[in-house]
Amino acid sequence: MSAARSSDFVQSLERGLAVINSFSSERPSQTLSEVAQSTGLTRATARRVLLTLAELGYVHQDSRVFSLTPRVLDLGYSFLSSFHVLELAQPPMERLVEEVKESSSMSVLDGPDIVYVARVPTTRIMTISLALGSRLPAYPTSMGRVLLAMLSDSEIDEYLEATDLEPLTPYTITDPEEFRSVLLETRAEGYALVDQELEEGLRSIAVPIRNGRDDVIAAMNVSCHAARVSVSRMQDEYLPRLLATAAEVNDQARALRLT
Repeated sequence: MSAARSSDFVQSLERGLAVINSFSSERPSQTLSEVAQSTGLTRATARRVLLTLAELGYVHQDSRVFSLTPRVLDLGYSFLSSFHVLELAQPPMERLVEEVKESSSMSVLDGPDIVYVARVPTTRIMTISLALGSRLPAYPTSMGRVLLAMLSDSEIDEYLEATDLEPLTPYTITDPEEFRSVLLETRAEGYALVDQELEEGLRSIAVPIRNGRDDVIAAMNVSCHAARVSVSRMQDEYLPRLLATAAEVNDQARALRLT
């Protein structure tokens, strides 16, 4: 937790969110000591936060063990219900998946990660299980590159200074200057194609989604298995369909002046 905070910063809220975020698929339930250790809070503070969340209905206590309740989903649903582009995107995405017989997803940029906000799957092609709210690092993903490319040059510089481009596969671009060039190319071409940089055997191609003010607010992709679909086929066959789908969503958002 950062020490540099504004005078308006509410530390107790930060601590509450830190406790909620300490639960995961690897830690679906935790003791008080485990929560304190994973958040860096003292046992006394962690206890107060946990008991407050329990009283509010966000945490369930069973003797010495704590776990989240379904009420936590309300926090994410508040965002999804206010992100009106999702309502427009779902039917076109479903038609796209029916046409290309491959999975399609939509994500937004959150710090160094992309967060999945919509997904229409076909067969599972990744070892990673993806659902709404799933996070992936932005740099080795097609949707992440589309979203990063739309940042200003100074914001890209800040991202590269703060991000370690780890080699997730033998194909992952890890040189900052090469990655910067890829982002500039993505910005110029209006799409990104990533070939097995996130996971071996996975290819994906993505384009931007815009709101009524023509701001890029999300990215939409098509992903497929590398052994089944070539790079040229993705560019020649899938990209035009993906661009048409994104254009349909963008036109509707523009007509309705969605932000």
